[in-house]
Amino acid sequence: MIELDNVSLGYDHRAILHDVNMKAKPGQILGLVGPNGSGKSTLIKGMTRVIDLFSGRILIDGRDTKTIKRDELARLVATVPQSPALPGAFTAFEVVLMGRTPHLGLLRYEGGKDLAIAWQAMEATHTQSFAERRVSELSGGERQRLIIARALTQQPRAMLLDEPTANLDINHQVEILNLVKSLCLEQSLTVIIALHDLNLAAQYCDWMVMLNGGKVYAEGTPPDILTAPNIKKVYGAEVCVYPHPINKLPTTLITAGGSHGTS
Repeated sequence: MIELDNVSLGYDHRAILHDVNMKAKPGQILGLVGPNGSGKSTLIKGMTRVIDLFSGRILIDGRDTKTIKRDELARLVATVPQSPALPGAFTAFEVVLMGRTPHLGLLRYEGGKDLAIAWQAMEATHTQSFAERRVSELSGGERQRLIIARALTQQPRAMLLDEPTANLDINHQVEILNLVKSLCLEQSLTVIIALHDLNLAAQYCDWMVMLNGGKVYAEGTPPDILTAPNIKKVYGAEVCVYPHPINKLPTTLITAGGSHGTS
């Protein structure tokens, strides 16, 4: 479990997020939603100590992350960043194998076990077919699956994803999120994912935290959070929210000059 206790975060002594409290549980996907600049990426950076806390505590299974060494933290929590820079000359397999770094001692090279774990991660993410191709030759969707494979190679207990579907077409968006959902359930991972697309968030997240103005505006299940009044207040957008015709989860529709409805 990852728990945030009155967490405040920011940059250069300027707080972006204030007094954030939330819990993420194994086997569930917690979605972070909110407008640009609401602090979704900042929150993910704070959970992996890329940036320091201004105040509060972040706990992993009750342990304060400040007391956890960075290599151990990397074994517990893997991050899938937004639009990561990858070495184009490396093969896909070489990139995935980088995920074993937190498990290697000083001057120690990867062994047979490390190679096997990386290959298994590629199998789980359906990336084995292009294992020997250069990264520069891969599509956006293939690169995104590759980064998830690298994260899995860390053998983490939690995975944090920052806009993993950004700049992907709808087919690849669904492919990536189906993959994340299956890994979450099969490996009982704690998954926290920042998403812009509210309809994708509704379909894949078990619990949601909506950020606005540097604070948690609301949290709950997708039907609790994705209401027309909440979206109007946080995003400033007039929308209609209806139950999906198949699974009844909330579906957000924009209104372009017509009459406005509510959920």
